[in-house]
Amino acid sequence: MKPFPDSRHTSENADRNATRDWPPVSVIMPVLNEERHLRDAVSQVLDQDYEGPIEVVLSVGPSQDRTQEVADAIAAEDPRVTVVPNPTGRTPNALNAALAATRNPIIARVDGHAMLPADYVRTAVETLEQTGADNVGGIMAAEGVTPFEQAVACAMTSKIGVGNARFHTGGEAGPADTVYLGVFRREALERVGGYDEHFQRAQDWEMNHRIRETGGLVWFQPRMRVSYRPRPNVRALGKQYFHYGRWRRVVSRTHQGTINLRYLAPPAAVLAMFLGLVVSPFFWPGLLIPGGYVVAILAGSVLTGRSLSPAALARLPLVYATMHVSWGTGFLTSPPGLSKPRPEAEKARLQDLFED
Repeated sequence: MKPFPDSRHTSENADRNATRDWPPVSVIMPVLNEERHLRDAVSQVLDQDYEGPIEVVLSVGPSQDRTQEVADAIAAEDPRVTVVPNPTGRTPNALNAALAATRNPIIARVDGHAMLPADYVRTAVETLEQTGADNVGGIMAAEGVTPFEQAVACAMTSKIGVGNARFHTGGEAGPADTVYLGVFRREALERVGGYDEHFQRAQDWEMNHRIRETGGLVWFQPRMRVSYRPRPNVRALGKQYFHYGRWRRVVSRTHQGTINLRYLAPPAAVLAMFLGLVVSPFFWPGLLIPGGYVVAILAGSVLTGRSLSPAALARLPLVYATMHVSWGTGFLTSPPGLSKPRPEAEKARLQDLFED
């Protein structure tokens, strides 16, 4: 049994934390169509249990709702909030625009609908200091309200749905390939040149890869748990995972050697089921492949969905299949034209352009 902490030691730690100088933190938020959640999300940031200065930079894209008005109103009410434009509406552009408007040594990337725990920033800064990491982040804690969202939340926190990614499924603190959102040392972002605006999706994974390639450390801290609301229906979920797969293929073309078996499993399953269906009219055992997948998904749903309501459990096999098939199809059909030009090819293109 672990001994109870010495009350004098605890008091000394509290006094030391209260009197120390905490570094100023800049929170950058890409915002698009977030009228409903933006005010609450910003409040969660400004109300952090953190003694150091915090500023928030909202990079607002061309939204179809009142997001711009809400953002401007928040900035008018609190001098800690700044609004900058993001005409492209794309996430990496928004992040770079917000980053350019900051000066603080610690940069926290937060989404416009994220709900942060009160100790999120404090935990991140302490972890940066204790580990020497360039980026720390935690768990994307999917939490659903409707039966469909609850099924998606279950799938997004299970190895059947997302493999062994700790920022989805949890695990021990330690070095990681990538983390959810992220709290960075500014010097690390400047070292790698910020977010690569070529990547409409997977920009976080790609950024963390470059940080690690330049000698930096990315650290998973499970105490940094951020609530996430899953997509509300099959169409939205399928679109999300299709683009995940499509852009993960682009990352793999750009950074050789970054694909492993976890990423290849969905496209391999999609390809196998497709071939099984194609040959089944001529060779009926081909149906065993898609049939085996259906049986496996049903069994996996029973095992992982025991805590769900009957309505959510009934939707879980569809959710798993949607995630797998959409991701795999996106990966397989990712057009070569999405690939980022190699430096040599881009240089030659520019030369030809100027010569013309």
